[in-house]
Amino acid sequence: MRKLTAISRKKLIDRFRDLGFEGPFSGGRHQFMSRGEIDVRIPNPHQADISVALLSRILRQADVSREEWHD
Repeated sequence: MRKLTAISRKKLIDRFRDLGFEGPFSGGRHQFMSRGEIDVRIPNPHQADISVALLSRILRQADVSREEWHD
């Protein structure tokens, strides 16, 4: 199993689009992307990359396995 690595917000959005998510849409404090019944909050833009720990939580929320993420 390949390890997760830190990722930029733009690359996160592009990868979610590749996985069939739509958006990002405005909503409350954070933007979100959706696929079917699943809504995933996207972190606010900032200077640093999204950490491995945060990426792992986002993937869990999105119901995306690591294998699916790396395909």
